[in-house]
Amino acid sequence: MIRIIVFINTLLLATVCHAEGFITRLLNKPVQGGVAVVALDKETTKPSVYYKDKPVLVIHEDNKQWIAVVGIPLTTKAGTESIMVKGQQGSYTANFTVAHKDYREQHIKLKNKQQVNPDQQNQQRIAKELKLQLAAYQQFSNRIPSNVMFDLPVTGRLSSPFGLRRFFNGEERNPHSGLDLAVPQGTPIKAPADGEIILMGDYFFNGKTLFIDHGQGLISMFCHLSAIDVKLGQQVKRGEVVAKVGATGRATGPHLHWNVSLNDARVDPAIFIGKFQY
Repeated sequence: MIRIIVFINTLLLATVCHAEGFITRLLNKPVQGGVAVVALDKETTKPSVYYKDKPVLVIHEDNKQWIAVVGIPLTTKAGTESIMVKGQQGSYTANFTVAHKDYREQHIKLKNKQQVNPDQQNQQRIAKELKLQLAAYQQFSNRIPSNVMFDLPVTGRLSSPFGLRRFFNGEERNPHSGLDLAVPQGTPIKAPADGEIILMGDYFFNGKTLFIDHGQGLISMFCHLSAIDVKLGQQVKRGEVVAKVGATGRATGPHLHWNVSLNDARVDPAIFIGKFQY
């Protein structure tokens, strides 16, 4: 009898795993700073979905069902969260659970004191630049992402991971909002998916910076660049060279800092390259 029960439970588990599509298996990492994939079983046509009043990426998975791909801010508390679905069945909420994740600390020494405690003039510059970048993260286009299993923009060692609590000269600052890849100066950076260049600039903290809109609030940001090889508004293809690695802005040496944003939430890029670790 016990063997029969175990067999049935195993069969049920296999059926559940089989029912999950590729995107769900890849992206569903519902932790602070992660991604939640919510199945929209009621919908046969594409609905509009919102999380914290911001539009959410919706994809038709494996030609079977619509799913909402939700970016979870690092500041989200563990527990139950809700999305608002507006579809053919009217408006309703769907829940998902956010799990706690611990992120380690990183201590960095900087010789340039202005990059730790900027003076008033630099603070004004930083505020203007931050406004531009936040507006870019908040863009939501109708483009369907060409792929959500991203290509690595550069081939190199994954150095500083996402979510680190960062201390500059002993003073805590914002957590690490992206993934650092340790590669030499001048290494070509390739677009991880199709997209449009929506912002570029040379900023106080980020140095030379580039934003790519992959569609529906899925956005890549690359910074500390030595050169940018594209123009504002340009359409780029997956694998196309868009910039080169540098050490501009607040950087201690050449590397690529890569942000991924979903519904204006910075999330762990490792999720999109199959390298996420709990």
